[in-house]
Amino acid sequence: MSKKFKIKLSIANRVYPLTVEPEQEEGLRKAALKISTMIKQFEQSYSVRDKQDVLAMCALQFASQTEQKTIDKENLSEEVEFKLNALDQLLKEHLSS
Repeated sequence: MSKKFKIKLSIANRVYPLTVEPEQEEGLRKAALKISTMIKQFEQSYSVRDKQDVLAMCALQFASQTEQKTIDKENLSEEVEFKLNALDQLLKEHLSS
């Protein structure tokens, strides 16, 4: 069993202490850095100063990226299934002749 340890992440000028598994630390730190970068971009691009609005925009951005990846994966799976079925049909036709 891995030992949990404490880290502190800074997001939107607030520090969040967390107790995490060692294998989670890198992902959490990268996510916090991504959020901070996105906050700066939104503040510069849209002149938004309210952190609540900026964080909501970040949450929407991340959620939409996740949903789009799910949709893309489903579409790819359908395409692969279609191609495999077509290949299977070709093989059956070839073997039966």
